[in-house]
Amino acid sequence: MDIQSIKVQTEVFPLKKPFKTALRTATEIENIIVYVQLEDGIVGVGAAAPTLAITGESKESIEAILKTVLTPLLLGRDICNINELSLLIERSCVANTSAKAAMEIALYDALCQHLNLPLYQYLGGRTNLLKNDMTVSVGTVDEMCHDAMQIIKDGFSILKIKVGKDWTRDIERIMAIREKVGKDVTIRVDANQGWTPRQAVLIIRELEQLNSKIELIEQPVHAGDIEGLKFVKQNVNTPIMADESLFSPQDALRLIKEGAVDLLNIKLMKTGGIRRAIQIADIAERANIPCMIGSMMETSVSVLAAAHIATAHPNIQKIDLDAPLWLKNQDFDGIEFIGDEVQLSSLPGLGLHRRLSKSLR
Repeated sequence: MDIQSIKVQTEVFPLKKPFKTALRTATEIENIIVYVQLEDGIVGVGAAAPTLAITGESKESIEAILKTVLTPLLLGRDICNINELSLLIERSCVANTSAKAAMEIALYDALCQHLNLPLYQYLGGRTNLLKNDMTVSVGTVDEMCHDAMQIIKDGFSILKIKVGKDWTRDIERIMAIREKVGKDVTIRVDANQGWTPRQAVLIIRELEQLNSKIELIEQPVHAGDIEGLKFVKQNVNTPIMADESLFSPQDALRLIKEGAVDLLNIKLMKTGGIRRAIQIADIAERANIPCMIGSMMETSVSVLAAAHIATAHPNIQKIDLDAPLWLKNQDFDGIEFIGDEVQLSSLPGLGLHRRLSKSLR
């Protein structure tokens, strides 16, 4: 079944409130949507989220790669040769991982619709129900405590606390939230590269002494500082997870070989798509390193793809897929959020119902 046409369009989604991390503040998100139409009329959908601070990609660069590099490469090819198509995408250019991910997600969606299978079943899935966390973005202590309590009221039992903007106040923020939510709520801490290795060790050790019961610390140091990441891991008891340090299977091999991490956070916008994300999870499984799958600030299209992988791969033991819940106009298609539960549709492909490009109708 050949690929007949590929269309690209950009949509802007305002957020309910600003999303703040140590790296950036967002009030809206742009997603570039890809539509791959097969000769029988099936349309596969993918999406990319430009995040200059992490992947180095802008809306303009993603659109350019999709339109001028990937589309000419894939038109007329057989959708059933998915591994060949994935390799073509991977080798088409250096980096540009979000653009690659958008195209590959659309191909997998089209293929699974053609085969009349949900993506998670095609990938060998075991369930279509997941347990999600919710993010507390950086703010004042009072703001973060208020947000944390609201999240608990909304039915979540796992919080992901963003810190790293001002390391001298981070312990205060974390402990204030712990006191507010109680001991039974799981807390994950994400510094988004905001600490030096020594700052990280000082902060984490104090949190341990204060019996803060932090489940994990995500990306405490700069993405390129693997030695620093290893230094932190070796000098604290709390599990350390890599995020921005991990883009590729090669990165996973290095992080594991160096003994720099306890966990890995996989994101499709960093890996360049589904196939390499699965490779990372496979590599980590062989090394007994559990994985989380997360997202940038994305819409339900690409978050759906990540959720399908999570339901299928036994080594993806945690998810951080709350991005669609930040959207002001929530239109969840193919995915249902009920408190901290994520339920996937059993429809073929990603399970999308309504999303078709106007140009393809």
